[in-house]
Amino acid sequence: MTTTPPIQISALSKSYGKLLAVDNVSLSVRPGEMFGLIGPDGAGKSTIYRILATLLQADGGTARVCGLDTRRDYRRVRNRIGYMPERFSLYPDLTVNENLHFFASLFGVSVRDNFDLIAPVFSQLSRFPDRRAGALSGGMKQKLALSCALIHRPDVLLLDEPTTGVDAVSRSEFWDMLATLREKGITILVSTSYMDEATLCDRIAMINRGRILDLDTPAGLLTRLDEPLFDAVGPNMFALLERLREMPDVVDCYTFGATLHVVATHSFTPSKALADLSAKGLNDVKITPAKGDIEDLFIKLTRNESR
Repeated sequence: MTTTPPIQISALSKSYGKLLAVDNVSLSVRPGEMFGLIGPDGAGKSTIYRILATLLQADGGTARVCGLDTRRDYRRVRNRIGYMPERFSLYPDLTVNENLHFFASLFGVSVRDNFDLIAPVFSQLSRFPDRRAGALSGGMKQKLALSCALIHRPDVLLLDEPTTGVDAVSRSEFWDMLATLREKGITILVSTSYMDEATLCDRIAMINRGRILDLDTPAGLLTRLDEPLFDAVGPNMFALLERLREMPDVVDCYTFGATLHVVATHSFTPSKALADLSAKGLNDVKITPAKGDIEDLFIKLTRNESR
């Protein structure tokens, strides 16, 4: 017995004039999966979302949601999805309750019908039922938008960069809510430019310049980091960055938070590097082994792509 993938994209492409925003993208999301679409701004994520949400037609390829073609069956697709775009898209002059009841009425349901689904999300908002949506904080706007996207109990939830611009606590709370929704059987496609959020997904597709660079579980992707990696810190970080990049055994060097990440060949040794740096006037430098993460892999993949 075969199960139809809730989201199935095949050879999808879309251009805006001369700009190729989505380039031959294919992927399939499994039932009940939290699937991450990870990449920087301008990578093509929002275009894919708009195609899946039937707001945009692809130039080539196909996109299917719950077995329905997004072009031919767009009306039926809209009843099966909950869509939360990157920008806050609710009515700012309507209150919290008015927005919720309005979106419920669009799908022919009442708030009471599916309140059990949104209750964990809506609990904090319930204290401000008459506050205008435009006056809510970023985190509260996020919760209201998610509640409105869920009020008709969709099979598939499309979340386009839902945590952009919100504080760290709200980001953490939001991902906890997504985990609860996944347990209820809702399939979630979530995009983000925050690489640390990627590990919270079941599988990840890494996208850049409209193309999928790699796709696997977070653990599976990290096995691709097969080059020695080191942290480097010193008093003059910019000069240290330049000198490290000049070393023949350094494949790449880039800023990583408060440190530098040094990708090296197997011939690289910290002791020799420190001696070379000291000879060039860079002292008090520390170079220690580091453990790579999803962001390091993304940098590696984009580096390989540009060669």
